[in-house]
Amino acid sequence: MSLRRKGRELALQILYQWDIHRDTSGWLEDFWAQNTTHAEAKTFAEGLVDGVITHAAELDGLLGRYAEHWTVHRMAITDRTVMRIAVYELLYRPDIPARVTLNEAIEIVKVFGDEQSGSFVNGILDRILREEPRLQGVRRRAIGLLCQRHPGPNPARGATSAEQSAGGGHVGGP
Repeated sequence: MSLRRKGRELALQILYQWDIHRDTSGWLEDFWAQNTTHAEAKTFAEGLVDGVITHAAELDGLLGRYAEHWTVHRMAITDRTVMRIAVYELLYRPDIPARVTLNEAIEIVKVFGDEQSGSFVNGILDRILREEPRLQGVRRRAIGLLCQRHPGPNPARGATSAEQSAGGGHVGGP
């Protein structure tokens, strides 16, 4: 596991607790005492935690705007926390490629969320990346990842064998 992946997972755990308590005093020192890790992973996690907490209202506003038929507080805590981290990275960490941010968010939520979390998070992050004007610059770099994850039917490439067996794709005549 990379140090940044470990840092994201630690940030998720801290921000999960922060989401419940809206405070880190009294338990954050204990958390770090029980979760010793490489200094680089800890520093990365602390940066994500500070950034997400600082920009929480803005991040929640974006999540609420792009999640159709969902309010942020109705979302599972794990899902919204992973998305807060990812949107923070997309907006405020230009040193992290958007492809990496999206892939990490989806992989982490698959581990910590439920069986539907990966698709849910991917759908909302995809929409934010496609439609949020402030992300226009990073959008082009991430399109390749989104197309690879959910290619869908494309007449230019023809149907895959799975699409053909499911009745999709091209239907050939005699």
